[in-house]
Amino acid sequence: MDSSSQDRNLPASPRKLQRAREDGQVARSRDLGHLAVLGGGALTLLILAPYMYGELKLALGRQLTFDVAVVQQSGSMLDRLESMAMTGLIACIAFAAIVTTIAVLSTLASGGWVLSLKPIMPDLTRLSPLAGLKGLVSKKKLAETTKTTFIMAFILALAAAFIHATLPSIAALVMQPSVGALGRMFEWLLTGTGLLLAVILLVALVDLPLQNFLHKSELKMSLKEMRDEHKESEGNPQMKGHRRNKAREIAQRGSIKAVPRADFILVNPTHYAVAIRYDEKTMSAPRVVSKGADLLAMKIRDIGKAHEVPVLQSPVLARALYAHAEIDQDIPASLYTAVAQVLAYIYRLRAALRGEGPMPGEPPQPQVPAGLDPQERKTPPSAQTIPGAA
Repeated sequence: MDSSSQDRNLPASPRKLQRAREDGQVARSRDLGHLAVLGGGALTLLILAPYMYGELKLALGRQLTFDVAVVQQSGSMLDRLESMAMTGLIACIAFAAIVTTIAVLSTLASGGWVLSLKPIMPDLTRLSPLAGLKGLVSKKKLAETTKTTFIMAFILALAAAFIHATLPSIAALVMQPSVGALGRMFEWLLTGTGLLLAVILLVALVDLPLQNFLHKSELKMSLKEMRDEHKESEGNPQMKGHRRNKAREIAQRGSIKAVPRADFILVNPTHYAVAIRYDEKTMSAPRVVSKGADLLAMKIRDIGKAHEVPVLQSPVLARALYAHAEIDQDIPASLYTAVAQVLAYIYRLRAALRGEGPMPGEPPQPQVPAGLDPQERKTPPSAQTIPGAA
């Protein structure tokens, strides 16, 4: 086998991609997940913040309110503390549920749903240092390192520019009232978060097709793998031929039940037997209802005689039908004329038996087109007449 056939430069076949998916290997973009978690979390905070702030403010106000009744019933303070803790817990659970749902949906969007236990099964090859070193220098790791370095440098540069441009106004907040300063600080944080999410969005738009490309590159196949997969999916030609012969033999044996419904049977006379039926109302052409060789041919003849089905000797036509016609299928068009001659004889024979005409003569020996008889032998070149020879 030449070395070129071992190069993995052929795209992965659909079968290999499906196998990889069943093993849990799909192209997923982590940056899309980061964008979903950060963006979804920030949006959830913006939506839930007013409600959470109002509820916590109300609960805190109740905690800091003391009167005679509270002093006399000190156990009520524990009830207040429980109510405040439950409010905070519900807010945290709602926030976690929303962010988790967004993260799961983003993962499904990038790679779809995959149910496989193989990625979490114990695999001792993962502990191999050689395999680890090989993974460090792979195309995917190189792309991940380059991408991470670029993202880090870009975010640092953007953060430095943003802080440098807004630092004077932020420093001046110490001179403003606390309410206005908090609002301005919130706007500053919101702008910074928006810039960060914009960067991650751009990275995710690039990373998603990149991960698909790297995933398919890792699954590329060599010519030998393509051939092996084709052989595995299609099956060994010898085995396919053997199975086909077995299926044909089983079909022939099962067709014995249809012999009594045949119009006539053609025999070889000893090796082959083919039962033909034709119904002009339901069939467009004569059809083979049963055929067999050797012992099966003898059984077809015996059943035909037992049910008074005419049995005619036509060796060439019997061999041609056996070789080129399938059970429960119309006969080949090239044999229409030959079979029609036999059918005409059968119709005259039936009419004579009903007393509607004279008995026909000898059964016809129809002509079969050249090349359809499997036992046909071409004249050897040595036996041909050479022009000009003595």
